[in-house]
Amino acid sequence: MRVNLPNQITLGRLVLAIIFFVCLARYDARVVVPASGLLDWCTALFLVAALSDIVDGYLARKWNEVTSFGRVIDPFVDKILVIGGYVFLAGEGFVDPGGRMVSDVSGWMVVVILGRELLVTSLRGVTEASGKAFGANLHGKAKMFLQSFTIVWILVTVAHPYGSSILVQARPFVIYLMIAVTLLSGVSYVWAAKGVLSQTSVPTS
Repeated sequence: MRVNLPNQITLGRLVLAIIFFVCLARYDARVVVPASGLLDWCTALFLVAALSDIVDGYLARKWNEVTSFGRVIDPFVDKILVIGGYVFLAGEGFVDPGGRMVSDVSGWMVVVILGRELLVTSLRGVTEASGKAFGANLHGKAKMFLQSFTIVWILVTVAHPYGSSILVQARPFVIYLMIAVTLLSGVSYVWAAKGVLSQTSVPTS
């Protein structure tokens, strides 16, 4: 199987995601002076990885090199990057000595994000198996943008809380907005698949 340039960029994004996770895992909010520089590196890694998603999609369409491998691996890497980011942000590395979650990301939020992705993936499989297209819609793209934007917001405000107090105060609002858009985008996909979901399965002999 020949891996074209857009798919190579996608695989490169997976490598960046792994490095991003390794860096996040090294952050510890319990130390006297947390490593803000480490979070700056995390922010840069995430931005490069997220922006590469735009590049590989553009090149694949421009050069007419959209492949089955790319259709599978591209959304997979996107989900790994974003969901993995929130898993670490809700982890013990972001709990300060007083037991407060400095990222404002709770475990239930990660469950909502993951649950939405599993639901949409299942709906896509059932719908496309019935012969109907089920591509990403505007709500899904807005969800992906806001999830990525929120990760950057969290990283920047945790790394530099004193110089961005207004941004820190707005962080919970941004996070809850992201959760709301995530849920609503899931509803839009359920609505789009309602025709398939209402069908009665015919048992096979």
